[in-house]
Amino acid sequence: MKYSGWPEPGELVVGEIDEIADFGVFVDLDQYEGKRGLCHISEVASGWIKNVRDHVREGQTVVAKVLEVDTSSNQIDLSIKDVNEHQRKETIQDWKNERKADNWMLIALGEDVGDDRYTSVANALLREYDSLYDAFEASAIRGLEALEDVEVDDESAEAIVDAARENVSVPYVDVTGYVDLESTASDGVDDVKSALEAAEGNGEVPDGVELDVGYVGSPEYRIKVRAPDYKTAEDQLEAAAERARVAIESAGGVGSFHRERREDDE
Repeated sequence: MKYSGWPEPGELVVGEIDEIADFGVFVDLDQYEGKRGLCHISEVASGWIKNVRDHVREGQTVVAKVLEVDTSSNQIDLSIKDVNEHQRKETIQDWKNERKADNWMLIALGEDVGDDRYTSVANALLREYDSLYDAFEASAIRGLEALEDVEVDDESAEAIVDAARENVSVPYVDVTGYVDLESTASDGVDDVKSALEAAEGNGEVPDGVELDVGYVGSPEYRIKVRAPDYKTAEDQLEAAAERARVAIESAGGVGSFHRERREDDE
């Protein structure tokens, strides 16, 4: 997605060097439609520059800092040397992510989607998320729930979720905990089984969270949770353990939760 406006002074932009002159380089700004900036030779690299081509080449993708913008003369002054390595890597990654998101938008809305519809849906997503990539990542994790506050029609929302879940690689974290479940009742085995089923959620586990309950060695059972972030994972782990404890104690048994195994895994 290309922006139709102007970049702001201090902003980091990604562009391609399309012309090199003795006095500097011209950079075609990838994120801004029809915008071209000039990086004076003194802003290409630190120190004295004998030949600017020793530092940059035509067709090279660069990250530059916007120094000044003069809309009346269509001039954007840039600096390449003022961008440190950390900023460069972070900006390039964000740029790559947005290129991916732009492609996902075309998958969701169709290759022949009109500019007006594309812009309308994109702007609706950007009103709720910092970037299109963030919107698609959230959609992959949380499904339609992630788009509840986004002003798009149901068909577009469903298409975005489908495209997100087909294409977005979601980062996940894994956490593990253990519950001890004991019952001395004659049907204690069934009580423990019911408690384990309760731990699995009975439909209460949120979309985007994977929860697995497994046998370790009586009375100890392992609960594994995979979720998009640690807070969610920890919350769901504790909730699963609590469901198991309540279930076994309501049947007259005893339940407890602990983070580490009583004995080493075999």
